Amino acid sequence: MGNVFECLYTSAGENCSCTMSVMKDVKHEGTPMQLPKTTSTQSAATQAKRDFTAFYVPGAIIVAALIIGAGLYFGLASKGSSSTAPGGQPVVEVDVKDVKIKGEPFIGKANAPVVMAFWSDFQCPFCKAFETGGIPQIPIEPAFPQLITEYVNTGKLKIVFKDFAFLGEDSITAALYGRAIWDLYQSQYFAWRTEMYEAQDEEHGGFGNAATIDALIKKSFPQMDVAKIKAQIESKKDAYTAILAANREEASSMGINGTPGSIVGKTLISGAEQFPAFKAAIDAEL
Repeated sequence: MGNVFECLYTSAGENCSCTMSVMKDVKHEGTPMQLPKTTSTQSAATQAKRDFTAFYVPGAIIVAALIIGAGLYFGLASKGSSSTAPGGQPVVEVDVKDVKIKGEPFIGKANAPVVMAFWSDFQCPFCKAFETGGIPQIPIEPAFPQLITEYVNTGKLKIVFKDFAFLGEDSITAALYGRAIWDLYQSQYFAWRTEMYEAQDEEHGGFGNAATIDALIKKSFPQMDVAKIKAQIESKKDAYTAILAANREEASSMGINGTPGSIVGKTLISGAEQFPAFKAAIDAEL
């Protein structure tokens, strides 16, 4: 049995996600952490998939060569839904109140009436498409800017950032930097995060290691002390690493097996869904 990183997307570029699945007789390099097998309610759409570990295709997607016939399902889990999904698979019932948010990076009012827990990976192209856009192969309108304008800036929504670092060593490195920057420079965290996604290149293309993150900070955030950040990572590496592992385990227990993944109230939203899906979930909580 082998773990295979996949990108899932519809022909319209919707319901996108980087995932890790388990398949027979597949060999791959590296030893990524194991994830428990979980499922979520899924919307019917023909999917294409790409094997990251076998190809690591630059640009994240080559659609024509990788369309599969059976179709996987991604989508918005209905609030208070039944205990089984199409095909008889169990559905994980979720509630954002069960998510650990204390000490996690966030934007918005601390006491906002609605909380959205958001799992992501700095190497995930679909996370970039969702947060900042700018990937021609994933032609979706980024939902994040609209969420900020309509809900975060109006005091209605608090977005809590959770790590799901699973696409390689650079994913872990970037997540560790994020932890240190949140601890040391909270007011700059979100601007740094946005800059990281805007600078994201092809997967495993080089950006995301310590040297490139240091260069980005020095260029765009001169008020941050790179040496201080690196010292923070070194002194708290064990604690930060434990948090990363706990965040992934928590996500998996709630039916999230890839990035991006979100929980709003009792609604699980898998993949880079469009703004209306989030609007419906948020408005239901207001």
